[in-house]
Amino acid sequence: MYPNDGFRELGRQECLRLMAGVSVGRIVFTRRALPAVLPVNFGLDDDDAVLLRTSAMSDLVRVVDGAVVAFEADDVDAARHSGWSVVVTGPAAVVTDPAEHERLARTGPVSWVPAPREVFVRIEPELVTGRELIGGRTLYGVNLTA
Repeated sequence: MYPNDGFRELGRQECLRLMAGVSVGRIVFTRRALPAVLPVNFGLDDDDAVLLRTSAMSDLVRVVDGAVVAFEADDVDAARHSGWSVVVTGPAAVVTDPAEHERLARTGPVSWVPAPREVFVRIEPELVTGRELIGGRTLYGVNLTA
């Protein structure tokens, strides 16, 4: 972010609090050496890790397990020129511990497309950044609603 670019920088805890209030985001990963983005539903675990639940056979599982990924969630009101966007960056890993998988099956997100065999993907929040645009105003003093 650049100073005075019209957005307010959000702290880590504020970012995580905002993310906890939405259920859809986008995972950003590399597929065939190119960036790829996929909308997914998600949840946050008690340690603030991003949790995805998907088919064990999905292509997503194969390409993100063990890779560093980005995850973005937001809430934007285009009419009011307001909203926020948060990006979590960190390593993604399939949960392999049976007890952890059982716990997440009870408390974690529910898959949009249930499959016979599902896995959980954890994204560790090593870097958490966010920005907020407030009510059509910029830090330059320009009123966007006028």
